[in-house]
Amino acid sequence: MLEILYRDEHLIAINKPSGLLVHKSFYSGEADTYAIQELRKQIGQKVYPVHRLDRKTSGVLLFTLDKDTLRLMSTQFEEKKVEKRYIAILRGWAKDEETIDYDLVNENEIKQNAVTYYRRLQTSEIDLPFLKHQTSRYCLVEAIPETGRFHQLRKHFKHILHPILGCRKHGCNKQNKLWLETFGISKMTLHAHQLAFNHPISNEKITLNATVDEDFKRVGDILKLDLSVYL
Repeated sequence: MLEILYRDEHLIAINKPSGLLVHKSFYSGEADTYAIQELRKQIGQKVYPVHRLDRKTSGVLLFTLDKDTLRLMSTQFEEKKVEKRYIAILRGWAKDEETIDYDLVNENEIKQNAVTYYRRLQTSEIDLPFLKHQTSRYCLVEAIPETGRFHQLRKHFKHILHPILGCRKHGCNKQNKLWLETFGISKMTLHAHQLAFNHPISNEKITLNATVDEDFKRVGDILKLDLSVYL
């Protein structure tokens, strides 16, 4: 059963588990189940995804229950009136805060402007030898993407040389292998913890929060990070 965070006659939001595809996609490959199908079965009616999260990204995922509301919500996303907040665990200690303004190439090889603001929340250093270092450093950050490009956060954090822990395509595979061999963990630590917008019908301010899963919490425990606000 999918965890439902919010529901009324127009909207429904879930806490998408890591590993679940939102819908069929040429770029994401095939899967046995999809969020859109599972939610339709669970509530017994059609749902329409307003945005998407990567397969391995967990967190708030919003759907509408009719096409008219879908058009209204899509307009809010296009006009950048929706605020998306993510948390991620990065390799190394990133800056206290930074705006990453770095163009990305999309699936059709077209360059697009992409902007991400992040702030560092906590740091960690553990006795885990890596290459020439006797310890390993990590940090917890909150990221707010100002644009919504494909794999934006994963690519942007790679660009500043602080890749997301557990990210395979845009991460550090040597670190990922180290975590798999040492702790048995392959979790990508990227979670969409909050989505804020105005309700398309009532104009009421809606803020949705999604808790982290057990795998994310386990990584946080190993690094002695305080994730209590996200539980």
